[in-house]
Amino acid sequence: MNKSKTLNKNQTVEWKDINWRKLERVTFKLQKRIFQASERGDVKAVRKLQKTLIRSWSAKCIAVRRVTQDNQGKNTAGVDGVKSLTPKQRMSLVGRLKLTSQVKPTRRVMIPKSGTTETRPLGIPTIDDRALQALIKLALEPEWEALFEPNSYGFRPGRSCHDAIDAIYLTIKQKAKYVLDADIAKCFDRINHKALIDKLHTYPTLSRQIQVWLRAGYMDGKELFPTSEGTPQGGVISPLLANIALHGMEERVKQYAETLKGGKQNNRTALSLIRYADDFVIIHEDLKVVKKCQEIIAEWLSDMGLELKPSKTRTTHTLNEFEGNVGFEFLGFHIQQHKVGNYGSASSSIGTPLGFKTIITPSKAKITTHLVKIAEVIRTHKNAPQASLISQLNPIIKGWSNYYSTVVSKEAFSKVDHLTYNKLRAWARTRGKGSINKDKYWRTVDNQNWCFSTEDGLELITHASTPIVRHTKVKGKASPFDGNWIYWSKRRGEYPETPKRVSKLIKKQKGICPHCGLYFTSTDIVEVDHIQPTSLGGKDIYDNLQLLHKHCHDIKTANDGSLIKNHNNKTVLNRTYNKGGIIKEPCEVKISRTVLKER
Repeated sequence: MNKSKTLNKNQTVEWKDINWRKLERVTFKLQKRIFQASERGDVKAVRKLQKTLIRSWSAKCIAVRRVTQDNQGKNTAGVDGVKSLTPKQRMSLVGRLKLTSQVKPTRRVMIPKSGTTETRPLGIPTIDDRALQALIKLALEPEWEALFEPNSYGFRPGRSCHDAIDAIYLTIKQKAKYVLDADIAKCFDRINHKALIDKLHTYPTLSRQIQVWLRAGYMDGKELFPTSEGTPQGGVISPLLANIALHGMEERVKQYAETLKGGKQNNRTALSLIRYADDFVIIHEDLKVVKKCQEIIAEWLSDMGLELKPSKTRTTHTLNEFEGNVGFEFLGFHIQQHKVGNYGSASSSIGTPLGFKTIITPSKAKITTHLVKIAEVIRTHKNAPQASLISQLNPIIKGWSNYYSTVVSKEAFSKVDHLTYNKLRAWARTRGKGSINKDKYWRTVDNQNWCFSTEDGLELITHASTPIVRHTKVKGKASPFDGNWIYWSKRRGEYPETPKRVSKLIKKQKGICPHCGLYFTSTDIVEVDHIQPTSLGGKDIYDNLQLLHKHCHDIKTANDGSLIKNHNNKTVLNRTYNKGGIIKEPCEVKISRTVLKER
């Protein structure tokens, strides 16, 4: 009876009146209990709690909000052509979310792979399917976060590529070692469905639902193609399923390490497998051990329908040349040890000079790709105003510099700044018919000469202005589902790619959103808001700024008078720009595989 009354009451609630604070608390409480039950191995409790969460009205609302309001890809249509939902349609979707084993095929979209001429196939589900996947992810993720291995970093909440790089550094900083640098061929496209479902080992109804998604096929134009293997890239739940498929790689090589001579625990510690999604490295001081691990992993992957990609799998050494290679590249970083004298050398745990130093820098390929992107922006802005060019370049420079701000990047930053300056001189010379018009395009700003800037103070950011700050790796098996809000909100503010003012506001607000009173999590989309809108006279100063969840910002903006009518009588957000050419209201920050983007 009470459940029926609650359901009827929920059905009459309007989207704008939803108490998100209450819903977040109810949902997270269930997720934390799932995480704890999984940690202690209580499968019966895990399944019971997951069923409760999937039936929960609170979790359904959050799932719908994430795919229709929070998600930056919310305007991408599936095969039904629906790109977005009205608040009323969102509430309707909440009411019909349930495990039905009825899904639509995905829509095939090809996107270019970064830095290559290859393309990557995406499978875009319908909004209804995305919402249901988001709901199931809310239930499955805490279970598996309690089980995942400590050196798995890709597509996991609270973990980043910088954590993976720091894990590598900690592994090799005291000793030169051999490295198997490997990549799994078409990982998402080839995962064996039966092997994945068996490994998932969940209750029958949920298992059937996931199987239907995996086998739904995809539409390319008007033609339907079946999918007998793989998980569709573009699905909300696909990264989690891929991580589940690859779970156990680290433990498998650790088991092999136990068979080597010496103490089992020492042997386990001496051998490392560090994985970010489908890229991984195996590190050990003995070449034979590394070669044997390659065979073991190749066999292990075959059981999941996968194999190593020969062109991206090689063995190298961190210090000495091996088969023409020295050092290796991982996630856009070049990692190598260099021989040095006692002065400047790294030291062992007892203070003895090691004779080498581990240095991590931006990879040459990524520097080249970045310069090509800058050159393309400059080329396409030959006739544009200087302010427009600066506004386009600043986010690119800022994002790239922040990504590499945790390693030895000063030399690379200076080099890129110099080459960028040369391109800007050529840009100015073209416009000035041979003259660079120094006084028109370059000025002295804060004792810095030759600053590419406009008369009204819009200045081009330099790479070298980004401070180098060492990143601290996430603790072992720590997870956002453990409920340690202080730790996770602090890490959110210290994340390398978090924009400066976002970081300051997180610290100022002690990691809490002032609108809903909840802590910011590692996966929340947040926006910088002007407490008094600039369109109503508010100033762009820290005393007038606050950091809000995106959905909280939407509610605040709807009521603070910053919405204006344009000439077509449509309601739009009145945005203004700061000196860096960055949109000030709102400012979105979202964690992705590579960078946080401020816009």
